[in-house]
Amino acid sequence: MKWINSLVSCFMILFSIIDILGNAPIIMGFKSKGNIIETKKVIITSLIIFLSFLFLGEPLLIIIGIDVQSFSVAGSFVLFLIGLEMILGIDIHKVQKNAQTSIVPIAFPLIAGPGSLTTLISLKTTYNVSIIIMSLILNMIVVYFVLEKCDMIAKKLGANGLDIVKKIFGIILLAFAVKIFGANISDLFHKKF
Repeated sequence: MKWINSLVSCFMILFSIIDILGNAPIIMGFKSKGNIIETKKVIITSLIIFLSFLFLGEPLLIIIGIDVQSFSVAGSFVLFLIGLEMILGIDIHKVQKNAQTSIVPIAFPLIAGPGSLTTLISLKTTYNVSIIIMSLILNMIVVYFVLEKCDMIAKKLGANGLDIVKKIFGIILLAFAVKIFGANISDLFHKKF
């Protein structure tokens, strides 16, 4: 029973930080511009990034001289820019029509982003690695179904509904970027000075 409680708890932590439901409007926005998103490629790439970071992330960052806080702050800038694009209706990240957006920016940084990657490191202090891996797999199943149903959701919302949802979630993404930035910037400066 304790194992199931740990699995549910770990799943919910990752689910909230991956935030696929919050990212759905972003993904729908990319699709509405004619960008190609291959669901299987997104899932496989995200899972590879997650598992790589779970086992190699912190040591790799140390080897190349980047701490987790610096990584998180840099990722928060990317998320902030994507949020601005959503709210202002501008294209900072120029993508050609019918371009592949499966890996960047969908798999990284939207799904396997700085928040979820740094969360993996902290989860290792609380949960068994097998529970974290199972939680990741369950989350990728949810991500798969959300990505597959984005078109249906977009049709039901219509252009105006999609625009409203996109702007609301753009503000949420901006707030999340600011939260990641704020949570890591003070630690970053305390280490440097």
